[in-house]
Amino acid sequence: MTDQATAETRGFQTEARKLLHLMINSLYSNREIFLRELISNASDAIDRLRFEGLKNESLVADDPEFKIVVEFDKDAGTVAIVDNGIGMSRDEAVANLGTIAKSGTEEFFGALTGDEQKDSALIGQFGVGFYSSFIVAREVEVLTRRAGDETGTRWASAGEEDFTVEDAADLPRGTRVTLTLKDDAKEFVEGFRLRSVLRKYSDHVGVPVMMAKEGGDDDNKDGELETVNSAKALWTRPRKDISDDEYKEFYKHVSHDFDDPAGWSHNKVEGKLEYTSLLYIPKRAPFDLWNREVPRGLKLYVQRVFIMDEAEQFLPLYLRFVRGVIDSSDLPLNVSRELLQQDDRTRTIKNALTKRVLDMLAKMDAEEYGEVWDEFGLVLKEGIGEDFANKDDLLGLMRFASTHDADPAQRTSLKDYIGRMNPTADSGDKAEDSDEESADEAEAEAEAEAKKGANKIYYLIADSDAAARSSPHLEAFRARGIEVLLLTDRIDEWWMSFAEEFDGVKFQDVTRGELDLDDVESTEAKDDKVESEDEPLLKRIGDVLGDQVESVRASKRLTDSPACLVLGEHDLGLQMRRIMEATGQAAPDSKPHFEVNLGHPLVERLGDESDEDRFGDLVSILFDQASLAEGNSVAEPGAYVQRVNKLLVDLLR
Repeated sequence: MTDQATAETRGFQTEARKLLHLMINSLYSNREIFLRELISNASDAIDRLRFEGLKNESLVADDPEFKIVVEFDKDAGTVAIVDNGIGMSRDEAVANLGTIAKSGTEEFFGALTGDEQKDSALIGQFGVGFYSSFIVAREVEVLTRRAGDETGTRWASAGEEDFTVEDAADLPRGTRVTLTLKDDAKEFVEGFRLRSVLRKYSDHVGVPVMMAKEGGDDDNKDGELETVNSAKALWTRPRKDISDDEYKEFYKHVSHDFDDPAGWSHNKVEGKLEYTSLLYIPKRAPFDLWNREVPRGLKLYVQRVFIMDEAEQFLPLYLRFVRGVIDSSDLPLNVSRELLQQDDRTRTIKNALTKRVLDMLAKMDAEEYGEVWDEFGLVLKEGIGEDFANKDDLLGLMRFASTHDADPAQRTSLKDYIGRMNPTADSGDKAEDSDEESADEAEAEAEAEAKKGANKIYYLIADSDAAARSSPHLEAFRARGIEVLLLTDRIDEWWMSFAEEFDGVKFQDVTRGELDLDDVESTEAKDDKVESEDEPLLKRIGDVLGDQVESVRASKRLTDSPACLVLGEHDLGLQMRRIMEATGQAAPDSKPHFEVNLGHPLVERLGDESDEDRFGDLVSILFDQASLAEGNSVAEPGAYVQRVNKLLVDLLR
């Protein structure tokens, strides 16, 4: 019975109206998910009441047998989902059903493309929940009473601009959601259709999902009920008894994602600590992945009792994309987030689960992991600087573009890089009577010989793949056939500062310090080597540049370019300077080393220049060009343009 005196009409929040419109149009081809979402909500409501009932038994005393009932009425064209869970107060109904409280809504709507297929996947990641009702319903009524309250609430809407809410008396504890179906959705008032959807999406729900007994009068709401799902939490069942399809559907239940997971791991631990975990790797990154403040984590159960959503204490922040559940037999039922942070058992479980996720990623085949890396590689890189204990495992998961492959979409691992670093050039197995090698064999042997002695993992950091591949710093490495990793993500300089080495091989930034390739230099390169201290030209260049540079020296890096800028071993690179500037921090002062290619025609011509003013202009132009090649801006753009124009005029005379 409703109270008309308390009735009021309210408008949907703007974001809620947008989401309703998007779902109705984008999810039309997947309409049956409304039942999955409403059953999931009902299951969560029961979980929450079960937890509240631990502290206050009176909340469940009137109806202690938890269940979800699905009813339908062919004549009225309605479907109802009824639960005896926690229920909602009037204020909660307005807040939960009329607004979207989820953080990151602006980013979510900004990420929408207008492509129905792509948008539907994003909506699935955002979470459709209760609003999925309007995919099939022209009107929705919610009758609900919160456990412990005397008065209930009626909420109703046609899913357009507004909804009505009013007090309601004589309601049982829990929530009844009644959908008046659209004419083209009447398939869902058939018992067989409803049962098939429930078995598909809700078999893993840990409470009975019930319908009127099959073979009887399905329209008789007071008739005998039967359970249509297994009513046993999936993670509590033996792995051998669970099909892949069941694992996939449970993932969609806990994540509200539309896609299947990329992989999962189901494990039961017995011994000093007893717990069960079921962890999933999604296929796609959520729209708010980069908001580190958004609640993340696993669903936590203690002795099969739901305790909390998004228990972030069981995985490090860089694994915030992992979904799943953990069920512990050792933690107390009254555990809080604060207690979890201080509990040694939590830390032990966290360490074990972290290892399990990293192992799961490492065991994926190359194609599967390549897709995961494209989605989550950037956040995995965060772990290098945040999780020293697992640094080696994380480095093994890193993937890079490389000069080994011209296609920037191809990725290589550090293990593969090291495997190519010192190839065997032994030809002892060749037949002695072979008169001559093929051209391919000779080329491969020459390349292997050139690489001998390479003992570092070389890498270059740049703003883009194109900028990296055109960097003058790669010239000496190309000449010697040495592979260089190309890093272009905005956090690469940061995490590389923690990497140090992999499998006993040190990392070396090719843009830093004095490059020592003597052990791997070709004969031609050695013949051209010039000692910098014997060159008076370097002093003349240094006099022009003055305190703009730390030093001027002959380059071992360059074969084609006339000059380049080199960082000191401990100087901040361009990426870290940008990060510090973006966060309002002042980057420490540092000066680059200016390296010149003494064999380059421009530099040779420079040495013959007797006009000191012209010499100064040419040196300044080379310095500014080297700065531009590094992705920096020139200090004085106007002066640079004037010098170049002056040079062009002289050439055209």
